[in-house]
Amino acid sequence: MATINFGGVDETVITRDEYPLVKAQAFLKNEVIAVIGYGVQGPGQALNLRDNGFNVIVGQRQDSPSWERALHDGWVEGETLFSIEEAAERGTIICNLLSDAGQIALWPTLKGKLTAGKTLYFSHGFGITFNDQTNIIPPADVDVILVAPKGSGTSLRRLFVAGGGLNSSFAVYQDATGDAYEKAIALGIGVGSGYLFETDFKKEVYSDLTGERGVLMGALAGIIEAQYQVLRQRGHSPSEAFNETVEELTQSLVPLVGENGMDWMFSNCSVTAQRGALDWKGRFRDATLPVINELYDSVASGKEAERTIQRGSTPNYRKELEAELKEVRDSELWQTGATVRELRSKATAKTENQEGYALSTQEK
Repeated sequence: MATINFGGVDETVITRDEYPLVKAQAFLKNEVIAVIGYGVQGPGQALNLRDNGFNVIVGQRQDSPSWERALHDGWVEGETLFSIEEAAERGTIICNLLSDAGQIALWPTLKGKLTAGKTLYFSHGFGITFNDQTNIIPPADVDVILVAPKGSGTSLRRLFVAGGGLNSSFAVYQDATGDAYEKAIALGIGVGSGYLFETDFKKEVYSDLTGERGVLMGALAGIIEAQYQVLRQRGHSPSEAFNETVEELTQSLVPLVGENGMDWMFSNCSVTAQRGALDWKGRFRDATLPVINELYDSVASGKEAERTIQRGSTPNYRKELEAELKEVRDSELWQTGATVRELRSKATAKTENQEGYALSTQEK
């Protein structure tokens, strides 16, 4: 473990140097890791664990798109790919990576497979934290742990394949065997985490729900819509409004912030941009602070969980969701975005072809 100073606050983190992969492999050598669910987090975590040399099986509903995806990814029916029930029976570590709604629906079945000494693993604190609504209350004789990659399963896999790692939080809710803490660390390293930082189930879900509804998705989408609308109403073309609102953000500025920090980005833009951003950021912060506090209170009270459960369990939810997404997709803003992405893709392909031709000419 290493103590790292984050903005003046010392925190304990675990890196691959402190807990190398070979140590994780040795610690979990006798475990059968059953990844239940092959949707959002399942593929990335299962494939990374498999590639890292762990004994992994997958449990998924047969005759589903996710079952077919698992077959395509090399999982073999009857050997490493099973029904959810059989995988949970075979597994000593059961990774419950179903959706929150799926976890609620499957819990009576999964609970019956949790014999003494097994481990129940989550990547989200939702089901445990809001168990007054989910009824997910594990038996007292099993370990209950969490490893939560800070990003999508797709990003987890892409970074792993590229030789990198996505940072993850980890937590122990219940330690029945005395090994729960190290199991969480070993699995965190196994799924390809860049580094691990400790939390608890409640903090994980509170920060996660706030982030998703706030800066990461909800607030970002809302601010984008607002700025695009203002520019269009003030006479700017769709292309100009989109490029100044989304394209420059995603293709230029956010990558720079990720690489070097906000201060570096400010110092490497024009004085006009610097002055404007620094003068206005406080206004946006002050305007959004009450909204984010209201959001956090809604999360902490359980209201957000209640709405998620109610809406997610509605029989027509998928159909209603598609209608909502279609409205977003068909809007002028995101139709313009589709055109911009197509043009960007063509330009990239043309550049790559030109570079390839130049290289082949040089070789001749």
